[in-house]
Amino acid sequence: MKKFLTTLLLLSLLTIFIAGCGTKQGPTSDKQTQNQGVSKTTIKVGATPVPHAQILNVVKPLLEKEGITLEIVEFTDYVQPNLKLAEKELDANYFQRIPYLEDFSKEHNLDLTYIAKVHIEPMGIYSQKIKNLSELKEGATIAIPNDATNGGRALLLLQSAGVIKLKPDAGIKATVNDIVENPKKIKISELEAATLPRVLSDVDAAVINTNYALEAGLIPTKDALFIESANSPYVNVLVVRKGDESRPELKKLAEALNSPEVKKFIEETYKGAVVPAF
Repeated sequence: MKKFLTTLLLLSLLTIFIAGCGTKQGPTSDKQTQNQGVSKTTIKVGATPVPHAQILNVVKPLLEKEGITLEIVEFTDYVQPNLKLAEKELDANYFQRIPYLEDFSKEHNLDLTYIAKVHIEPMGIYSQKIKNLSELKEGATIAIPNDATNGGRALLLLQSAGVIKLKPDAGIKATVNDIVENPKKIKISELEAATLPRVLSDVDAAVINTNYALEAGLIPTKDALFIESANSPYVNVLVVRKGDESRPELKKLAEALNSPEVKKFIEETYKGAVVPAF
């Protein structure tokens, strides 16, 4: 009986000891969870790779100091970033100009707006077959983007270069139907903007957005036969859903994109191919 009681006492003490160890571990685990819970705020931003994602990588450490983790989601088209933002799969996007944002939002009934102007990417005319636009032969083919905003912009650039002439009131939404003078009977081929660098060898020239030109290894200030001036109205902006303009983490992102660090990076990296707009 004595032996039984002794064994029972030892088992009781062992149970208390194990329970005691458990209660010591509990608060430690809770504390770790709490620390993890307050460590960071994460925001997801959609962007095309060059130069947008590159510029966003510059602001990453700036946001880290503010307790914000920036997750960059790369896209290679101009459609999904806006749709994903509207569907709340992204917190913001950075890839487009104001006219495109307005047209796309109206066409797809999206409530999107912008909270920062960041940079301008001068659009250029490129060719692998000629060294000067004066060398364009009669009936030559020039490829331009097929979306309304970039297509109109490309036609305006061709007008500035003296290749065609548009109706006086054509504006930024100009189409091929607005061409009133075409002395060399140039054929305009409308293709998706992202594909233009890949078809450059198949056409006489192409009007290419700078981000796609850079991705293809082209240097706009060196390789373009003609390029937009630095006062282009096509500013690239940081876009959010309407109602999110005052979210603190998005305001911090906007401030970081307009910081001296970003301005210096743009000027030193792109050498005039991308121009700060702030």
